[in-house]
Amino acid sequence: MNKPEMITAESSDVDGGHLRAFIERIERLEEEKRTIADDIKEVYAEAKGNGFDVKIMRKIVSIRRMDREKRIEEETILDLYLQALGEI
Repeated sequence: MNKPEMITAESSDVDGGHLRAFIERIERLEEEKRTIADDIKEVYAEAKGNGFDVKIMRKIVSIRRMDREKRIEEETILDLYLQALGEI
């Protein structure tokens, strides 16, 4: 498979149609990302309206996204540091 040639400042040949297709795809995805971010904010607002602590919910989402072993390792180090500080 041939690699596409790198485009440099000295290049005079740029496939405008190909470039436009990439840019438009990126723009569509960015718009979808904004829409999804707004939807997530609405869900958090609804949860808050139902008495849930949004800060804790965000932390739970973050924890659930993590690899289990990585999470256990971080929790172990956190506990160690808190013990060293006399916080536990």
